[in-house]
Amino acid sequence: MSEEKHHHHLFHHKDKPVDDAVPYSDNAYSDTTYSDTSYATDGVSGYAAETTEVLADDPGPDYRKEEKHHKHLEHLGELGVAAAGAYALHEKHKSEKDPEHAHKHKIEEEIAAAAAVGAGGFAFHEHHEKKEAKEEDEEAHGKKHHHLF
Repeated sequence: MSEEKHHHHLFHHKDKPVDDAVPYSDNAYSDTTYSDTSYATDGVSGYAAETTEVLADDPGPDYRKEEKHHKHLEHLGELGVAAAGAYALHEKHKSEKDPEHAHKHKIEEEIAAAAAVGAGGFAFHEHHEKKEAKEEDEEAHGKKHHHLF
């Protein structure tokens, strides 16, 4: 290979001359001026007066929407378990039918089985997240659970 630099032309930057560079300064912002709509130290800023708005009707977090979200992700995890499990069985069948490439199929079977376990863990995690969201929704709406045992 030649000793030239090969560029992939991703950015197409030309080398800028040093004169165009901004010099470093400890007080680069000392002489900056602000308009009347910027932040001010005296509290007379037009920006602060225009944007200060309190939303009294903020209902808080939507726990039912969160519960649906976790339910959806739980189902996706279950789908992943089924797909990876089916692929593992497919590779096991291929390893038995194709003895010349049996080692390759065994490795792919084990990888698919590991993916199925991971997807199962994800589904389990999302199941518990869904339960927590449901409990938070019930607490927010006044339903109390007395855990006696």
